[in-house]
Amino acid sequence: MAKSIYVVDDEENILEIIEYNLNKNGYDVRGFKNGKSFLDFFNAKKPDLVILDLMLPDMDGFDICRDIKEKTDVPVIILSAKSEEFDKVLGLELGADDYMIKPFGIRELMARVKNILKRAKSEASCRQEKPLKSEYTFGDIKLQIYQERHELSLDGKPVKLNPKEFEVITMLIRNINELIPRMELIKNIWGEDYFGDTRTLDVHVRRIREKMSYQEFGKKYIRTVHGYGYQLTSGI
Repeated sequence: MAKSIYVVDDEENILEIIEYNLNKNGYDVRGFKNGKSFLDFFNAKKPDLVILDLMLPDMDGFDICRDIKEKTDVPVIILSAKSEEFDKVLGLELGADDYMIKPFGIRELMARVKNILKRAKSEASCRQEKPLKSEYTFGDIKLQIYQERHELSLDGKPVKLNPKEFEVITMLIRNINELIPRMELIKNIWGEDYFGDTRTLDVHVRRIREKMSYQEFGKKYIRTVHGYGYQLTSGI
């Protein structure tokens, strides 16, 4: 599955050059010339990476970067004609993963894109590989996991989950209090080549909540972050 990249730049020649080179390198690219059209699309469907110009005709790129990073962990590369150290530091403090000053070399940009996507994939793998304990406590509820049997219980009461439901909940458990993007859950559980309806994940989470209804566990602790993903909270 090709990585998706959104490019936001009002300079048509720069946008075309970046889009052309990203496409040539096998990425799924979508370009935007203003902040509003980008955010409308971004809020509907998250990419794997955003390349963002700071000086847009309708919005401040810093505000867009802040909005992205407050809601998601989608990597952001900032492009800017602003070379002052203050602007670069501000961009990085807002959560940008990289900052490139115009004019820039296209080969360097492609290398940075590759490195950031590689790092993001490594971080996702770390989330999947975090150790799974046999017992957790949520308020007064004891959750026990029997990993070899793909079973779990709440206060000793068995919860009957199908294999995919078990994989979803255990990935959330491994990463308690972390927001996990929908596409990351889908890729880890259904595979990189999954092309089915992404609502499949939502259906599985709904069923998990229903099956983990003991003392309203599912309702209290499994949180939906609309347009982003899911989180299992510790209740603290």
